[in-house]
Amino acid sequence: MAVIAVERLSEHVGVEILGVDVERLRADDDLPGACTAALEEYGVLLFRELHADDESQVEFCRKLGSLAKSAKYRIPEVTEISFDPANPNAEYFRSNDRWHLDGCLDAVPPPKAGVLSAHVVAAEGGETEFASTYNAYEALSAAEKERFAKLRVVHTFEAVQRHSYPDPTPEQLAEWASRPERTHPLVWEQRSGRRSLVIGSTTSHVVGLEAAEGRELLDELEQRTTTPDRVLRHTWTVGDMVIWDNRGLVHRACEFDRSKPRVMHRTTLLGDEPIQ
Repeated sequence: MAVIAVERLSEHVGVEILGVDVERLRADDDLPGACTAALEEYGVLLFRELHADDESQVEFCRKLGSLAKSAKYRIPEVTEISFDPANPNAEYFRSNDRWHLDGCLDAVPPPKAGVLSAHVVAAEGGETEFASTYNAYEALSAAEKERFAKLRVVHTFEAVQRHSYPDPTPEQLAEWASRPERTHPLVWEQRSGRRSLVIGSTTSHVVGLEAAEGRELLDELEQRTTTPDRVLRHTWTVGDMVIWDNRGLVHRACEFDRSKPRVMHRTTLLGDEPIQ
């Protein structure tokens, strides 16, 4: 396996991968395995100012696993994250400034990892933050671990959209209601034996608890997971590429002027571990 040099980005999560350029990204067949191992250990991998083109990003990501595709974009494996009105998913991205785990509303298992490359960065703000729900689970008391192992949480499209549209129109409510809800365990136990919390902006309520009690619990767990000392905030430079473990990290975009360009290209590695 390739040897890679890393530099810690924070106490709890994240490393910068050193000495990797686009040529090595494409040519070193041992690099994907080394990166997979590093991702398991550190949760977030930063390739600073890599300047990988879409084709190179996709080629490398295919060596990490199967990729999600969308017919809406020029390269099906590459989704543009922007608020450009021409972007077919621009409206959906409005709530990405809330802590979330990708894929909790999908019919397929949530992605195992996400990859973002910065093409246009905000002049101010627009950072991306990451926090480990693996660490959050480990920090629970023994009694909490026992209790939470039994809880299931309902995730809905309405829950996440209400952050952006607190006073929805009847048409919006009807459209949101047409989206299927998903129920996931609060604690995700993976085949490796690792456990993480499944929390974030898609959560609606906890099965079997009063609505207010469940909401209070979910909000408290999010707050405990994302205290400032546990959060990695990445300030983007054009050309940066970041890979994160979607099974055990929540992430969000920080505020910026959405009338100004900010363009990220995302590749998504499909998951293979159901959490239901």
